[in-house]
Order: sequence, then structure tokens, then C-alpha cells
Amino acid sequence: MSFIKGWAASAVIAAGLATASTSAHAESATLKTVQDRGTLLCSGHNGSYFGFVEVNDKNEWKGFDIDLCRALTVAILGDPDKNQIVPLSWAQRFPALQSGDVDVVIKATGWTMGRDTELGLQFSLPYFFGGAQLLVRKELGIETADGLEGGVVCVQAGTTIERIVADHLKTIAIEHEMVSFEKTAEVIAAYTSGRCDAYAAWGPSLAVIRATQIEGADEHMILQDKLSSEPISAAMRQGDEGWVDIVNWMLAALIKAEELGVTSENVEAMTANPPNPTVARLLGVDEGMGSRLGLRDTWAREMIATMGNMGEIYHRNLGEGSPYKLPRGLNNLWSEGGVIYAPILD
Repeated sequence: MSFIKGWAASAVIAAGLATASTSAHAESATLKTVQDRGTLLCSGHNGSYFGFVEVNDKNEWKGFDIDLCRALTVAILGDPDKNQIVPLSWAQRFPALQSGDVDVVIKATGWTMGRDTELGLQFSLPYFFGGAQLLVRKELGIETADGLEGGVVCVQAGTTIERIVADHLKTIAIEHEMVSFEKTAEVIAAYTSGRCDAYAAWGPSLAVIRATQIEGADEHMILQDKLSSEPISAAMRQGDEGWVDIVNWMLAALIKAEELGVTSENVEAMTANPPNPTVARLLGVDEGMGSRLGLRDTWAREMIATMGNMGEIYHRNLGEGSPYKLPRGLNNLWSEGGVIYAPILD
């Protein structure tokens, strides 16, 4: 084959792949279902997972993950309220996703090999990081899990925490009893009543619970052991790559907006006078932000105007604008000493 013929064949193949990619987004089965239904179905919790998925005193859903669901709702349907939050235990979230009872799981969900390869799930880019840790009473006089010999550890059922903690305690040869509960409130009650020597949970959630849900918080401490470093991602069904791209770029747009200094307060000014080409692409001033995903070009602009960027969402749900005052730490942008980053928006 001559160079020219080979180049022509390659060009045809590349064009075909590009067309197939565009069609995949436009024909995403999940996107079409959501648009036809006019409602996005998101995972909730069977109770409150404080700071992330919780119900306030007006019986309204709130939290970091709830706001990410609302951001996705704006991106697809243009209205943050066009979603239904489906209450689910940890154990119920994946069967509910597989059966179509929810369209996406955005609920402090760790990306693991078993879930990725055995449950028919696909994960987004990580949007949060945290690991398993242990809460104990200071009166126990211990600093690490080595001091839990013969103790009782309480944990919520259906999470990765059970296995991570059990594996760690086995590795350091600590005999213990593990007791699991369905609801967060049940674990808190068991711990505060003295039934458990330690409360095992995801570190960021444990810090929030200690600060706001445990009476005499100063009498309790999180042990120094950091048992895992867990990437938290949105979970979707495998086989709908267009839908995965939409969820990924929803998260990426929120992160990229923070990197670029685009906020809910200045987004309209930035749209009127974009300071650089990346901002112009992000806000739909230049075409392409929507068509490649089967959405309108202004979806990210509308989402940021309604929900804010990733930093704003963190601030009001977990940070200084919330009751929890949780330091951002690893969950800050890469440029601010954290590990959160977005792919390149070209």
C-alpha cells in the first residue's frame, strides 16, 4: 500500500471513529431515558450521612453529594430540582443502579477493583479522597489500633470499611469483634452507649460525626492509623460510554471552573468577556462544550451559575460555610496542595 493510500485509509478510519464517538454520546441510552422522563434519579441514603447525603429539619435533601447530583441535573435538564433522590442503604445502592432504580450513584462510593470488574459498574474520575479510620474514647488511653486487642468495633454494613478494618487488624494480629449496622444513626447509638470500643468509618465522615453528632466530642479522638486512601467516584452501569463521559465532564467542569476562578457570582461576567480560550470553551461561548456530549453548549455555564464551582460546593456543605468546618486537605485543588484535578478541556 502506498503512503498516500495508507494515509487516506487512516483518515477514513479516524473520521469513522470520530463519528462513532459523537454518535455514542448523542445516543446514550441513559441520557435519552433521563431526558424522556424529565427527571434524574440519584442515590440518597437511608437516614443521614452527614455532610454528604443528609436530610435537614425541613425534610429536604442536602449535602456535598446531593449538590453534585443537582449539578448533573442542571447539566442535563437545566433545572436543579428535576431530580428524585432515592433513599438507599449502602448495600442497596449497586443493585438499585443495576436494576435502573437510579441512573447514577453519587454517594461517597469508593472505586475498587471488585466493584469495577465483578459488579458491572463503571466509575468516574475521583472527586474526593479519604480513608478508613477509627474513633475511640480518649479514656481508653490508646493512640493506634494496636490498643484494640479484644475490643468491639462497630461499622456500617455494606461499605468497604468493614473489610479494610478487618484486614488491617488481622495484619497486626489484633483479636476483635466486628458488629455491623444498617444505618448511621444505629452505629452512632451503639458507639455512644458503650457497646463498641471503636467506631470504624470513612475518615471525613467520622470527623463530621465526631464534631456534630457525639456529645462531649472532646472526649473522643480519631486514631492515628490511616487504614486506606480511597478514591471516591460516581458509579454507573457499564456499557453506556456516553453517559460515563457526561458524568465525568460534569465533575471536570466543576473542578476546572474552580481552577480558572469561575464562580457562581462572576460566571455571567466571564461569559460576556472570557479572559482566555479555556474559559470561553467551558462557558459555551465557543461551540463544542455540549455537542460532543449530546447536551447544549451552555450546560456548564448554567450549572456553575446555579450550583457554583467545586470549591463553592465544598465550602457550603463541608467547609467553613457549613456546621462541620472540615479542612479541605487532600480534597483541595492540585495547585493548592491537594490532589483534585480535572482533565484538559480542549
